[in-house]
Amino acid sequence: MKILISIIGPTCIGKTKLSIYLSKKLKTEIISCDSRQFYKELNIGTSKPSKKYLKKIKHHLINNLNIYNNYNIFLFKKDVNNILIKLFKKYNIVIMVGGSFLYEKIIIEGINKLPNLKKKKLNIIRKKLYLKNINYLLKKLKKKDFFYFKKLKNKKDKKKIIRALEIIYITKKKISYFFKKKKIKSPFNKYIRIGLNINRKKIYKKINKNVDLMIKKGLLNEAKKLYIYKNKNFNALNTIGYKEFFDFFLKKKKIIKIV
Repeated sequence: MKILISIIGPTCIGKTKLSIYLSKKLKTEIISCDSRQFYKELNIGTSKPSKKYLKKIKHHLINNLNIYNNYNIFLFKKDVNNILIKLFKKYNIVIMVGGSFLYEKIIIEGINKLPNLKKKKLNIIRKKLYLKNINYLLKKLKKKDFFYFKKLKNKKDKKKIIRALEIIYITKKKISYFFKKKKIKSPFNKYIRIGLNINRKKIYKKINKNVDLMIKKGLLNEAKKLYIYKNKNFNALNTIGYKEFFDFFLKKKKIIKIV
């Protein structure tokens, strides 16, 4: 029996400490499903496990990407499956931890196999679609694939809508066609989901303390170094803790110019 233990919950609730504790007790390794801890350049603002923790227990999918790398949930699923296949040869239990619920959900509940799209065609279509407003995109999706349009919970999720239209335009098939296919299998027989939660006021206090600590550690300087890449539209930089600083730097520049 191969078991995956998943630990999820909001920021600052203690997921890392629990994952380290369990991995020691169970003598196993940890896979991160935090979509921002993948990136080498994002350190202080993503609350990565300390070097001390990383030395104690082997972690996977932390510092494995650069901010310019194109990465998505499908590549993540593929990477996790490959890692699990290797780890389950050594262990019966593996731990996964992180605050990115979508990434965790895809590993636990599975994902439909979508087609690989050619980069040249994809880039041309994507650029055109991003210029359109959300209402235009929704109308197109409704017309092209009413079933998927109806199923879509967040009608303001522009990225998801564009992704669906890209598949429709390039493959000439409805995206709902691909969702009817069998899901990509996972290499575990059973999973255990551990969801952590506490009173909201306590969470907010913990987050505020953590933000103060990040500032002391040098989050401002880290954000300054990354600001030069702001206009590159790297998805990795659309991260809470960094984008607020980018807005601040931009306003500061405008004020200086006016003065």
